[in-house]
Amino acid sequence: MSCNFGNRIKLTIFGQSHSEAIGAVLDGIPAGIKLDLEKTSAFMARRAPGQSELSTPRKEADEVKILSGVVDGVTCGAPICAVIENTNTRSGDYDKLRFVPRPSHSDFAAFMKHNGFNDIRGGGNFSGRLTAPLCFAGSVCIQLLESKGIFIGAHIASLGKANDELFDPVRVCKADFDAVHAKKFPAISDRNAELMRKEIYDARSSADSVGGTVECAVIGLEAGVGEPMFDGMENKISSAIFAIPAIKGIEFGSGFAGSRLRGSENNDPFICENGEIKTLTNNHGGILGGISSGMPVIFRCAVKPTPSIGSSQRSVNLMTGDSEELIIGGRHDPCIVPRAVPCVEAAAAVAIADLIL
Repeated sequence: MSCNFGNRIKLTIFGQSHSEAIGAVLDGIPAGIKLDLEKTSAFMARRAPGQSELSTPRKEADEVKILSGVVDGVTCGAPICAVIENTNTRSGDYDKLRFVPRPSHSDFAAFMKHNGFNDIRGGGNFSGRLTAPLCFAGSVCIQLLESKGIFIGAHIASLGKANDELFDPVRVCKADFDAVHAKKFPAISDRNAELMRKEIYDARSSADSVGGTVECAVIGLEAGVGEPMFDGMENKISSAIFAIPAIKGIEFGSGFAGSRLRGSENNDPFICENGEIKTLTNNHGGILGGISSGMPVIFRCAVKPTPSIGSSQRSVNLMTGDSEELIIGGRHDPCIVPRAVPCVEAAAAVAIADLIL
């Protein structure tokens, strides 16, 4: 089933954008893990809508109700089931979209797959709203990983034409993650953050949207985790990352830029430092043959511009075949990249937790 992920840890996400509730079932988390639910709330607040003037005005509290699997704040070994009520929906905004698909949305593909019975309200189960339960599950896995000395952090690497600094691929540390997490706008450089904000303001003032890239790093992961072929570290992380609807690409280490180098430039020399085997550089992004090398795992993913824009767009009436000009109403983000940052961390955490258990 498409809403299920994992082998050792099994995650199921359910619900639609405008259904009564959305939620997650997380099975396989060991008993005895103490969860900091305040930390979970703070993590989810980074993704929640309506947090700033740069995001959609739709406000959702994203309050999580845990139905099972946790007793007195400690996991008990049973599947963790959590629900989040949808409290601020305006389904009427989507009535006219049932037969006139929005460009670059799932509307047309979903209509064809489900013979027109797909839930169009808010994008249904194709909506970015489903990243809320993903973030809950990711928060649980993050706390599990942190208990083992593994830490995850992400930031906006680029937004429109503005670029941020990148993590040091060899020396990135938890303090780097903490510094970004402490900011309302998740960029390393405050100066670059202002340039990124301007990109969003400019797009919004033009009734348009803008995309960008998110860089994520994982530290503390020992060498030897992962499998070759289909269960490699890249495979699992990528599979989880693409659960975020707006993601359109991913690269590890030097990625596509590395493909333009020669082997002598892209290869990472091995060194022995304090009795530990490391690499001098980290173009391989902490993964060799699908298996962790002990260096920081580094990847970047591309986030497309929000498809729902205020400008007139060309579409077709699915019932008549006639062309129609579509102006999308409702409440939408001019840029979802800032809110995607914790989603990327969450997806990476679920994938890595599945691999290490």
